[in-house]
This record gives sequence, structure tokens and C-alpha cells, in this order.
Amino acid sequence: MAPSASAPSASAAGPAPSAARPVLWYPEPAAEWLAALPVGNGRLGAMVHGGTATEELQLNEDTLWAGGPHDFVNPRAAGSLAEARRLVLAGEWDAAQRLIDRDLMGVPVRQPPYQTVGSLLLDFPDAGPDRVTEYRRELDLDSGVHTVSHLRGGVRHRRETFASVPDQVLVVRLTADRPGAVDCTARLAGPLAEGSSAPGPAAVSLHGRGGDWDGVPGAVRFRAVVQAVTEGGTATASPDGLLRVTGADAVTLLVAIRTDHRSWNRQPGGDPLDACLGDLLAAAGRPYAELRRRHTEDHRALFRRAALELPATEAAGLPTGRRVAAFADGSADPALVALYFAYGRYLLMACSRPGTQPANLQGLWNNLTDPPWGCKYTININTEMNYWPAAPANLLECWEPLFTLLEEIAEAGARTAREMYGAGGWVAHHNVDAWRGTAPADGAFWGMWPTGGAWLSLAIWEHYRFTGDPAALRRRFPVLAGAARFFLDSLVTDPATGELVTCPSVSPENAHHEGPGGSLCAGPAMDNQILRDLFDAVAEGCEILGEQPELAERVRAARARLAPMRIGAGGRLQEWREDWDAGAPEQDHRHISHLYGLHPGAQITRATPELRDAARVTLERRGDAGTGWSLAWKINFWARLGAGDRSFKLLTDQLTPRRTAPNLFDLHPPFQIDGNFGAVAGITEWLVQSHAGELELLPALPGALPTGRARGLLARDGFEVTLGWAGGRLTEARIVSRLGRPARVRYAGAPGLSVTRDGAAVPAERPEPGVTGFPTEAGAVYLLSPAG
Repeated sequence: MAPSASAPSASAAGPAPSAARPVLWYPEPAAEWLAALPVGNGRLGAMVHGGTATEELQLNEDTLWAGGPHDFVNPRAAGSLAEARRLVLAGEWDAAQRLIDRDLMGVPVRQPPYQTVGSLLLDFPDAGPDRVTEYRRELDLDSGVHTVSHLRGGVRHRRETFASVPDQVLVVRLTADRPGAVDCTARLAGPLAEGSSAPGPAAVSLHGRGGDWDGVPGAVRFRAVVQAVTEGGTATASPDGLLRVTGADAVTLLVAIRTDHRSWNRQPGGDPLDACLGDLLAAAGRPYAELRRRHTEDHRALFRRAALELPATEAAGLPTGRRVAAFADGSADPALVALYFAYGRYLLMACSRPGTQPANLQGLWNNLTDPPWGCKYTININTEMNYWPAAPANLLECWEPLFTLLEEIAEAGARTAREMYGAGGWVAHHNVDAWRGTAPADGAFWGMWPTGGAWLSLAIWEHYRFTGDPAALRRRFPVLAGAARFFLDSLVTDPATGELVTCPSVSPENAHHEGPGGSLCAGPAMDNQILRDLFDAVAEGCEILGEQPELAERVRAARARLAPMRIGAGGRLQEWREDWDAGAPEQDHRHISHLYGLHPGAQITRATPELRDAARVTLERRGDAGTGWSLAWKINFWARLGAGDRSFKLLTDQLTPRRTAPNLFDLHPPFQIDGNFGAVAGITEWLVQSHAGELELLPALPGALPTGRARGLLARDGFEVTLGWAGGRLTEARIVSRLGRPARVRYAGAPGLSVTRDGAAVPAERPEPGVTGFPTEAGAVYLLSPAG
């Protein structure tokens, strides 16, 4: 189903928005899904097309998945694991793959996908494109409201759409500047629908069920209900699911969607119609102005915490899609970078709120029943990347669904650890779904990677590093400790080196040799880097919480036996323990997993110059090509190396029509939202870095952005940073100390920084050129400016 795609006759778009106003806007309706604009409240999502004859809102609810609760563990796994390990350590990779594909892969081997509810379709009479002028659609990121405006037959029509967190409904408001001029019909349709009905005199409903999947019956039932609240005129619903609005001055359409999903391990049950009607009853009791106010207040409470301000050039007045095309052609448009940053924050707010499912491969928005890669949680990079901006971009609450996911996969993964590996703790491999499948998926080449859960669990430690919240750490520490206990039980000793290794494993999605088993290995560099971070976090967490000293001792002992990072003959950081990199089949492979230690880890810093140089050589050899998310990771890699211009070049590569859709969704291709989120994280890395035990200001500022201001960025150890710069140099920084910890601030553009608090100088020390240290008090604000 597609909206009216014919372009209205445009006296074009009217005035362009102010560059200071974060708005995506277009002078025509969306001709495809990737030009529609997203709204969401974490649980409910819609892609709004903005058609004039027919408007389509493609709908999602975050618990509508195929399949149902299911144990994916292969019963033959435990009996074949030892032989699989022997074959891998012996270098018999093809034989190992055959065995793993038969006995160690999950059953079924593919996990079920996230699915679309369908669409709300609004049809308007006498709305042919020849009758429409002065068309404009926009998404205001500051208010979270989508607007369509146009003239039709001499009447100005306006539609506002938003997804409300406080009221848990989608709201569509239709108005006109002539009384009685609002006429439309509304209907719900979708590929999973089983029937329509009219549950009220001004309401229609669609019901259906998630699909079957590889022998697992579809268990999730859903209801979507739209109710009309008219001002003047009439609204009537017919039993076949058609809602007709006639002669209204204005109408508010309220859309409620619920499923009978209960949890990852309980069978769904019950008709969700009553839950929908409850949502609608509450929302319909509020006037539209109150619904809008409640939504915007909730939205702005998060959105306005942080911002990036960059100068506007003439290009900033162009429609958004044209700005992307012009940016690719070298147009100077720094304000597009600020808009992209704001949009990434908007998307995370819209698809990940406390109490919802986490952001999946497409965040929340998916128009298919079998989308690319299932719209799952791919945890060999993509899900982690989704949440990289949560802390530095000041959206800590948006992290909460990931922590809930971790608690659930720790429970599911304990069964996988026990039945597959004979180990304690818990494990998850490279993919997770709504039913928290933690067994290997998709095939040995991709799925035989036991370290995904460990990487994901490190979000718990990162949260502590940013917030210093001991209560949150204590509450979540069993998940972190369980991830470590699995590896204490499952690591094996390589008889040739004496090193502790993961086996069998892979370096995600990359092969060291040709052949079906060419990805299989023992102890790849990424695994060792992740485990060093995991073991360090658990050891330090035990000390902070004053518990489990025996666990701290065990993880420290295991850490000492992991293989170190090694530099190969070509000067590259080795991806595997053996120096196979130069002969690997894909020299420009999109995954650069062994640079985890550079980003998001902090094992490769200025304190390790040889490893830093080797990381740089690795990035040069891999080149600047890649998928959308791969470019986003490289933006972060080069920022960590202090190479702001190279990092910015990769953002310009990403902001091209090939990698960025008209609606600014990142394209793998196809669409994956991780590239949007990874780029936001990379932009924060240009401005503030805090991974290496100090707070560094403007560590990788691109030359293309000589002037600007950033507000409300968060740094580890509980600092909030606002800073401005001009001529490529820091002018002033404002630091709020939330925890009262000592500050060590690095800025390379001056020998040191002067520090004041409430107008009075603060004694500071300069342990080395460019570094300033000073004590802080919790809640105090410090102003810093370049000394001299």
C-alpha cells in the first residue's frame, strides 16, 4: 500500500525553516517508505507518508514478532562440543563447520523476525494533485510533531501527527481553515490481518496474529483500533472496518495498538482489544491541546538536554533530501551535521523508552513481515552501536530497555550455557530475538561466536562509569558477573601456547581463509579484548560493591592468561592470534572487530603508541568503503585516533544518497538504524572523549567545523560538558560535576586551562602540557578557558 505519490503542483514549499530549528522538511509527499518520516513513543511507531489523496501511516508495535516462546538449544550440542574444539585447534576448519552446522546451531537455525502491524489509510475526497498547492511536510525534532500543510480547493488543510509516551497512543489531528471542510475515510489494513470490526460508533479495529516461523507457531495476537473525536460534523463506523468523517471543523484520530505478548518466556494469551479500548478511553477524555502539551513536555524533557549548534549556510534552506544530495557534492552545509546529530537523538528517544523493547536493527520502524536480517538484535556490533549515544548524548533513560534485555537473555542464556557448554553463568551468541534465543543462529560462519552477550553486558559497566550509580550497579551486577562466570568455565587451554582461548569462535563475519569453515578459530583478538574489559569490570565491581572476592581473584587470574594483542608483519594489528591478516580473503571487510580495543574499548590509547600505530595501519589497509554502520564505526575509530578530518570525511561518505535515505535513515543498504546512532556517537567523540581516565576537549575537531557550540554532553566520572569554539580553537567550556570527583582535563590547543567557579579562580595543577587537574564538588559548575 502506498500513499498518493503524485507530486502536488508546488508553489513549492514556502519559507525554509530557520537553521536553528531542527526540522526535516519536504515540498512533496513521500513516494516510498524511505522518504516517509518516523514518529514513535518507544512502543508504538508510525512512518508518516504525507499523501494528499491518500495518507498512509505504516504502523508498528514493538512486541509483534513471528513465532513464540521457544528453546533454541540443539540437544546434540553438548555431545559434539569437544570434537568441534579439537577440529578447530587442529586447523580442520571445514570439518569443524560441518559438525557445528549439524550439532551446535540453534533449532531452528534462523530466529523469527519482527513484523509490521499494517497501515492506517486516510482517503480524502477531491484531493487530486492538480488541486493541491503550497504543500509542505515536516518533522519538528524539538516537538516530536509531524505536520502536513497544503491548500486544496482554496482551503488550507493541516495534519499533525505524534506518538505520545504519556498517553500511549498515536494522535492524528486534521484541521482546515474553513468550517465543515474536514472529510475523510479511515481504514486499517495489513498483511497479518485476520479481520476488521467496529468496536464503537466512531471506532474501527483490525486484528491479526504474528506469523509462523520455521515450525514455531505464531503466538502473538494484535489489535489496532482507531477512534475519531470530531468537532462539528459526524463520524460513523461500519462493521467492515470503514470509519467515515463528514463535515467536521476538526477531527482527532486516536490510534491504539496492543498485543497479547506477556514476556519472552510466557505464552501470549487474551484478546488485546480491552487494552486498546482502555488507552482510547483515557486519551479521548483529554482535549487535543492537552494531548499535544503532554506529549511535547515529555519529549522536550529529554530532547532539550543536549544540542549541537553549527553555522548555517545557504544550503541549510534546501529541503532535507536535497541537502543530502548537495552535501555529497561538496556543498558547505555544517548545519546538516547538527541536524543529523539531533535526528539521531530523536530516533533513540522514539524507539527506546523505559518499559519498551530495545531498539532493533531498524529501531522500531519496519514495513515487512520478513525484513532484512529479521530486524533482530544483532549483538556482534549492531545492538551495541544502537546504544553508543545513550550516555554521551545525554539520553540515559533510553538505555533502560537494553538492561531489561540483558536480564532476560542472562536467564535464557544460562540454559544455553548449561545445556550446550556444560558451563555456569550465561552466554549469548551473535543474534537475539523477542523470545531471547541465545543459541548460535544462522550458520557456523556467522553464529559460532560466544562473546556477544559479554560485549552487550559491558553496557552495565559503562552506565556506572558515566553515572557512578552504585545502586544500579549492584542491581545489575549479577548479569555482569554471570557473563564472566561462563567464560571462567568455558575457556580452554590451547596446548600449543598455554593461552586461554574461546573455542570454537569467529572474528565476527570475517574469514581468515577460503573455504566454508574459514571463519572458525580459537581466541580471536576481539574476544580477548572483550574478555579483558569484562574481567576488569567484574574485578573492579566486586571491590566497589564489597562482594565476591573469590570471583575477583578468578577473573584476574584468567585475564592474565589471555593472548595479548599482537602486531603482524605488515604493521597491522592482528585480527587472529596467528598472523593471517595479509592472506585473508576480504582485505576491505566491513567488520573491523579487532579494533574493539580502540573503540568502544579503551585498551588502545596514547598510552599504547605501538598499538595505536598498528590500529591506524589496520584502518588504512581496510580503506574507507563500507556499509552504513561500518562507516559509522570508522567515524568513531578515527576520532579516537585524533584524526578529525578523516573522521569527518567518513561522515560525508555516509551522508550521501547511496548511504542515507531521503528521510535521513542510514542505509546498509538496506536501512539499518545503527548507522544513525553510530554517527551520533562519533560526533560526540570529536568534541569530548573520556574513555582514557581523563576528560579531553575537542580531541578530533574537524577542520570543516571551525565554529560551533555543543551543550549538555556527558562524560565518564559524572561530568556534563558544554563548550564553544571558534577558529578551530576552544573559547570556553562549562563543566558540571555531578559526582564531585577530581577532574583531569586535556586540551591540546593550550598549555593549560584557567578554571573558575562562581567567578573565583580554582587552584589547578598542570602535570603535563595541555593537561589541567582540579578538585570538584558535586553539583558545582566550573568554567574553563585556555590559559594565556
